[in-house]
Amino acid sequence: MNETFLILVLSIFVASVSQVLLKKSSLKKYDSIIKEYLNPYVITGYILLLLSTILTVVALRGMDYKNVPITESLGYIIVMVLSYLFLSEKITKNKIIGNIIILVGVLIYYI
Repeated sequence: MNETFLILVLSIFVASVSQVLLKKSSLKKYDSIIKEYLNPYVITGYILLLLSTILTVVALRGMDYKNVPITESLGYIIVMVLSYLFLSEKITKNKIIGNIIILVGVLIYYI
């Protein structure tokens, strides 16, 4: 497997973790607006987004651009699973159908 592909998948996973951290932060109530934006979840989330951006740029240097949207769609599935595991969100029938539609679209695009 191409190492740039693995770097892109790592970037997608890091971005997904970041999204879950930011959502976890948004579910809490804070005393002040400063604590709302400067807490460990938000700071870590934005650091992970920066890391994800750097990883994506590195990965794009060695990949065909037509493969990137296909790989990026993995993020929807990863976020759904991480939200289930860490935020106790339910995986509903609509979420599953939505992800299946995305995957079918990716397959059609790739064919």
